[in-house]
Parts: sequence; structure tokens; C-alpha cells
Amino acid sequence: MMIKPDGIDRAVSGELISKIEAKGYKIVAMKMMMIDESLAKEHYKEHLEKSFFPKLLHFVLSGPVIAMVIEGLDVINGMRQLFGKTNPIEADTGTIRGNRGTITTYNLVHASDSLESSNREIPIFFKENEIMKYERSIDKWFDPSIMFDKIN
Repeated sequence: MMIKPDGIDRAVSGELISKIEAKGYKIVAMKMMMIDESLAKEHYKEHLEKSFFPKLLHFVLSGPVIAMVIEGLDVINGMRQLFGKTNPIEADTGTIRGNRGTITTYNLVHASDSLESSNREIPIFFKENEIMKYERSIDKWFDPSIMFDKIN
């Protein structure tokens, strides 16, 4: 996932990260960075020929982003539910985009829409050795397989 330039410019990145963690997801990689044009085109390659791409490119190059790798039970669907629909006007109240988004381009966050997208996007932003493997004592409360794995 990524916090886009508007999330950082509006000083809500801490709030967004807190919501992800409060939902029980684990951040296993995170970095603030400026995206260059070639990285942006690789990341958004499915949108290259779409009419909105020039504005999207200009926007994502306009300031720093925070790229993250998130782990958790059904994390792709869960993150998309937490973020809400791409168009903030259509996003449910209580979602990040529903509460904080302004217009479709300035919708604060990006989340992979499938496992395939995630597997393609993660290496664009992170080397394998930048992704942490660690256990949290609270993980058992968010993944029943951990809580009951010691019971025969």
C-alpha cells in the first residue's frame, strides 16, 4: 500500500498508519520516498493509456509517498474495505477515503487490488531484504490459526 502525496501534505499519514495497525495488520516494510517517472509508470502501468494518466502521474510525482508492505488475514480485501471506494464521494463514511478523501485523484492511499497486483507492486518499491519477518504478541488475536496452532 502507499500513502500518496496528499496524505503526507495534509499531515494525516500517522492517522492512516494507526488505522492500519488498529485493524490488526502488521507493517513489515515502510519507507518514505520520492517516486521518479519511471517508477510511477511501472507502478501504474495498467493505466498508461487511460485519459486520466497524465494527471495521475503529475500528482504522484508532486511530493513524497510512504510505501508499505502490510501482512494480515485476508489483507488485500481488508485494506480495500478500510480504504473505501476509489472515488471518495462513493466511499462509505468510516472508510479512509470516505472520511478524508476529496476527489478520485486525491484519495490519500493506494492498495493492491489482488494478490497478483501485490506480487507485482512490492518488488517495485522494496528489495527482499527490506521486508521484515517478526512476531508480535498480539498476532494471535488477529489470526485464529496462530491462536489455536498448539491445540491438537
